[in-house]
Amino acid sequence: MVRPDMPSPRLLTWPDLVARPRPAPDATIAYGADPFQKVDLWLPADDGPHPAVVMVHGGCWQTSIADRTLMDWIAADLRAAGIAVWNIDYRGVDRPGGGYPGTFDDAGRAVDLLRDHAAAYCLDLRRVVAVGHSAGGHLALWLAARPRLSPASPLHRTEPLPIAHVICLGGLPDLEATATSPDNGCGVEVIERLVGSDRAAPFADTSIPPLLPLGVPHDLVNGREDAIIPYRFAADYVARAADAGDRVALHTIPATGHVELIAPESAAWGAAKRLILAAL
Repeated sequence: MVRPDMPSPRLLTWPDLVARPRPAPDATIAYGADPFQKVDLWLPADDGPHPAVVMVHGGCWQTSIADRTLMDWIAADLRAAGIAVWNIDYRGVDRPGGGYPGTFDDAGRAVDLLRDHAAAYCLDLRRVVAVGHSAGGHLALWLAARPRLSPASPLHRTEPLPIAHVICLGGLPDLEATATSPDNGCGVEVIERLVGSDRAAPFADTSIPPLLPLGVPHDLVNGREDAIIPYRFAADYVARAADAGDRVALHTIPATGHVELIAPESAAWGAAKRLILAAL
């Protein structure tokens, strides 16, 4: 227990995470011509079949802030635990072709590509778990929600890869709430570029609450001291998802900010990893 007179714990920073030795994936697979239309595969050493995690990085939906390599350390940790990781990248809103619909199309194409390579890499697709951090938490939930998209949406696909469970780490599920909350660490302007502000209903096929219930169990893991993504975003979303009938839970990690959520030595990642193993 932390007393009021005790100093606040030192939270992990981005330099703390990225300055450490970087592990390497086992393969990189392209799904388009853009340098960021790629997937890194992290493959366990045994013969398989390997349970599979789809991983989605954050960075405020902006390629200039982060790419898939931000997830390298937790991807390597799952690989060491015998889990294959399909770590996707996508064009952010700051890339040609990004925004709406490109960012969403990229995420969907990258995940659906997993079907094409499952046999060659002995990947078990019976229960695919999606794990996303920050803006990637929103995209991970959106990937699970794709069967709920209206056929009239440009993002609709007839047979998207089924996602069995989602673990959202410090995510932003409600884009409409994010767009009206200046205290969110991504700012409000980026949401316009992400959802397409020239459309009549820009949140209908991009934000998660309009697509509830997802019909897919999901867990949100959030640091109580997260200064980048306000904690209330998770609490408010979980209440709405539960009211809609979804199996959803919020796991609050004390003395934890935003970076710890993807640091393999942290209590937050330990909690997330247990949820992943249980879901698989």
